[in-house]
Amino acid sequence: MTAMRFFMLSALCCSLSLAVSAPSVALAQSADKASLDSSSGTFTTQAQRLDKLFGELKREADPDAATGVANQIRREWQDSGSASINLLIQWADTAMVEDKNAAALDFLDEAIRLRPDYVEGWNRRATLHFKMGNYRKSMSDINQVLKIEPRHFGALAGMAAILSQSGRDELAMKAWERFLEVYPTERQAQKEMGDLAEKLTGQRT
Repeated sequence: MTAMRFFMLSALCCSLSLAVSAPSVALAQSADKASLDSSSGTFTTQAQRLDKLFGELKREADPDAATGVANQIRREWQDSGSASINLLIQWADTAMVEDKNAAALDFLDEAIRLRPDYVEGWNRRATLHFKMGNYRKSMSDINQVLKIEPRHFGALAGMAAILSQSGRDELAMKAWERFLEVYPTERQAQKEMGDLAEKLTGQRT
């Protein structure tokens, strides 16, 4: 599987799994921002939960267990804290799956306009631009994602895919290295990085 296919497959699978949730689930996730941390008995913020999950993701040695942690992180990213924006993202996901790219772009543009610090709005639009072949625009949105959340492994995979597609293999390697610092057990990322390392070694000999 190429880096491009890996990025698109992971992004679209994430969209599918989250888009099928009813709006009430999104609202429940928003309400969960005031959930109790069972270990400490104190209220936690989304940022605190993400820090905890990223710590678990980095330490988890079992790839299947790590996938579960990564999916929890994706669910945190998905929830904007606004029912309206969550619904725009849900509509955009559905439109992307149905190849209604113009409609998806309109929904994502509006989500970003309403909440420019919402990381998943930028990430979804980066994925859509990538799907449409607009790699320059996709990279611009990826850079914005990584300004907001430098640990966004989906955006790092997208960056690596675009760099590989444009023949900048050494930079793609660095993107995969950053990815694996965050998510060390992801098998396909390990393979992509290994394949690139072999390619670059062959070019130097």
